[in-house]
Amino acid sequence: MFANWLSPQQNNQSEERHAVLGTPLRLPLLDDQEEAIFACGCFWGAEKGFWRLPGVVTTAVGYAGGQVDQPSYNQVCSGRTGHTEVVRVVWSAPALDFSDLLKLFWECHDPTQGDRQGNDRGSQYRSAIYTSTRRQMELALASQATYQTKLAEAGFGPITTEIKADQTFHFAEGYHQQYLAKPGSRPYCSAMPTQVRLGDFPGSSYKLPEQVWNHYDWSINHCVLRGDNAPIALS
Repeated sequence: MFANWLSPQQNNQSEERHAVLGTPLRLPLLDDQEEAIFACGCFWGAEKGFWRLPGVVTTAVGYAGGQVDQPSYNQVCSGRTGHTEVVRVVWSAPALDFSDLLKLFWECHDPTQGDRQGNDRGSQYRSAIYTSTRRQMELALASQATYQTKLAEAGFGPITTEIKADQTFHFAEGYHQQYLAKPGSRPYCSAMPTQVRLGDFPGSSYKLPEQVWNHYDWSINHCVLRGDNAPIALS
């Protein structure tokens, strides 16, 4: 599980807490928690989109999918390490299903842009899902197939999202963590939502009510930036 995704150096670092949720960034999973890794453009905006979902325990930004151990931001930006900018999401399984996270993932960016998202270009901005369980992989592939059909109907091309299992997550530098919630941060998000909804797909089991998704309006430019930093409350 989580400990296998981190290097000994990362496990030995002092405890850090989420700037919004107040939860530890690096502790092993509890029995009722799951984790997965998502890449959907610049990780600043992507992380905020995920930490706002009810049931998310913690998030962290970092790098995954490459060949270099402990890459730095500058190394990843060079495009030579093979990593992409990612968000690690830990959630409470009783409160949130992987389906809910996939809905946010597919809808919050354009997964057909290859090594690019908006104005950000390079392999470090490619779309990706890195799973940690067999069920997650099954749902990721099923949702991709369903979303591809919907995208094609809307005039979009093939999905280029990379879907792999058990990829090592490397924490990004501290100043990147929950960047958009910190004073003086530059409000930036490169994601370009297609405005195509995912809907039901084989195996989906959504737990979040429609009222949650009303907090995301992908027709508005930089929707994630305009939303509050606080988690969405269930009334």
